[in-house]
Amino acid sequence: MSFDSLGLEPRLLSAVAKMGYTDATPIQAEAIPHVLAGRDVVGVAQTGTGKTAAFVLPLLQRTPTKRGIRALVITPTRELASQIAEVTRKVSHFTNHRSVVIFGGVGQKPQVDKLRRGVDVVIACPGRLLDLVNQGAVDLSQVETVVLDEADRMLDMGFWPDVRRILALLPEKRQNLLFSATMAPEVVKVVNSVLTDPIRVETSPPTKPVDRIDQSVYPVCNTQKTDLLVELLAQNRGSRTLVFTRTKHRADRVSRQLSKRGVRSEAIHGDRSQNQRQKALESFKSGRSHVLVATDVVARGIDIDKITHVVNYDMPHTTEDYVHRIGRTARAGEDGAAISFLSPEEVENLTAIERTLDTVLACEDLAGFSYKQRTVPDPQRTSKPPARTASGKGQARRGGRNRNRNRGGSSAA
Repeated sequence: MSFDSLGLEPRLLSAVAKMGYTDATPIQAEAIPHVLAGRDVVGVAQTGTGKTAAFVLPLLQRTPTKRGIRALVITPTRELASQIAEVTRKVSHFTNHRSVVIFGGVGQKPQVDKLRRGVDVVIACPGRLLDLVNQGAVDLSQVETVVLDEADRMLDMGFWPDVRRILALLPEKRQNLLFSATMAPEVVKVVNSVLTDPIRVETSPPTKPVDRIDQSVYPVCNTQKTDLLVELLAQNRGSRTLVFTRTKHRADRVSRQLSKRGVRSEAIHGDRSQNQRQKALESFKSGRSHVLVATDVVARGIDIDKITHVVNYDMPHTTEDYVHRIGRTARAGEDGAAISFLSPEEVENLTAIERTLDTVLACEDLAGFSYKQRTVPDPQRTSKPPARTASGKGQARRGGRNRNRNRGGSSAA
């Protein structure tokens, strides 16, 4: 569906055209008309599906430029706030709207200065926004529309008490928009308590991976994961690879180990300052570094084009996190690869993910594949061994889109 058919005003359509877009994504086509009509909307969509424009475009059309805060977007991470602010800046190119992005980790003076000059739209993380409210720098009494973005992640990160305090400061009569990657029971409770007779738009099941992602599993000892990562990066030299670890300490350690092996990488997680995180992202986006090592919390805000490989250095605990991680690749019609390292103690995590997805992920049989004269154990998974190279090492296969099998008679150990 083209943007021209969604009821958007010419100035916004000109901005969209200037950005190079003509057709709306499914979430945009579904959500925009309802937001324009003034309805409360619940949108279920993953990061990278165009959901930001799905609320920013109609939000700007409904927001007057009177230099008082009429629209508020609340989001859990600094990276997401920055990305929403960037989309808002581009979309408002011809509309004269002013916006400000508010988050911690940086000095507040530039943010306060912008607020004093007058803005129509505020994009904010809950903590810093409350700080500025308490200082008298933010007046939310005229807000007409509020957006809760990545609601499930805000709940996971413990932000809901702060969000509830912010909502209590807003006018009772307002439009409420909520976007979430999943509709967990906790999110449903928020919807029921905040939104009024909402329209729900959902473009795809939240646990369905993109078909263009070639998924595979590598059984490996915990102590040998970095060796295997270096080997795979060497096989796919020049690729843009996002590596997920379970903890901040592990992300730093993996990045340091890669640097010692001559692989330029950056680490990004919650303990890094905003400047450090921004520099890491810019280095990755520009190609100065080809590997970004991240934790789940920060990665929720990462939306980078042309990521060719995602590596689960540590298996995620939930299917939702698995689907979210691997969804960083295969964007905009491109193919991608998702590789999961599986230590023996992580088998239960994988089995639970496979049950939810109703599939068995292709397993690279690395029995006998050794680093430093140590054999990598095969945690008794049932899968056909891959072809082996002359050196006897298992090798990542490319282009195998149909390598996952429905459960049928097979099962994971």
